[in-house]
Amino acid sequence: MSPTINRRRAAAMLTAALLLPLAACGDGKAAKATDNSAGAGTAAAEAELTVLAAASLTDVFKTAGAAYEKANPGTEVAFSFAGSQELAAQVKQGAPADALVTADTRTMDGLAADTGPAIVIAKNRLVIATGKGNPHKVGALKDLADSKLKVVLAAPEVPVGRYSKKILDAQNLDVKPVSQEPNVRAVLSKVELGEADAGLVYRTDTRGAAGKVDAVEIPDLQNAIAEYPAATLKQSENAEAAAAFVKWLSGPEAQKILQEAGFQQP
Repeated sequence: MSPTINRRRAAAMLTAALLLPLAACGDGKAAKATDNSAGAGTAAAEAELTVLAAASLTDVFKTAGAAYEKANPGTEVAFSFAGSQELAAQVKQGAPADALVTADTRTMDGLAADTGPAIVIAKNRLVIATGKGNPHKVGALKDLADSKLKVVLAAPEVPVGRYSKKILDAQNLDVKPVSQEPNVRAVLSKVELGEADAGLVYRTDTRGAAGKVDAVEIPDLQNAIAEYPAATLKQSENAEAAAAFVKWLSGPEAQKILQEAGFQQP
């Protein structure tokens, strides 16, 4: 074998020997980075929050949830909407959830043993919902006492039902509803479908159904203010993430979303 070939072979072996430790070092770093990325992805995927929320928050919370997920990659927020009294029953039965938002402080106060500290995130007011164009010319609360008018209300154990009873009683009005519904969305649906001529709902509900129903405003002195408290649930397996979401609801981004939907500042 020629001296030239021997020198080339020796050079090649030396180069390989020098590169081997560097390649091993590089492989180790890449593996470590990959492992860390997988770990971060796993941790984020585990931040899956279930929030029990009042039915009147259905539309706005879908928007808020999407905004929160965008701002917090890896966190997923799922909502379960129902009347506040139904949500309270679910909490008492130990339903797997992380946070709760009701349409009244009374319901939340009754769950003090099951929740963390509550904070009011929004307020709302009642309006009279009528069919599109207000065909029966409903103009005030007193019109709901007309026996010819088919009125639907929420059941008295539902927050909006209690608010409705409160303002009707204050005006000494004897309103006989054709039905009493389990939540405010059911009341709105009856009016939308023409199964009722009028119903008492939240202002935000009629805004979400613009073009399908009309809203008759109720003067402040005859109205009631609904407060929406939010709290973490002690049974949550994602306590830190749940607390972060509840805190976010009172922050500027969530407040803007709520107010654009017609909710009032807390």
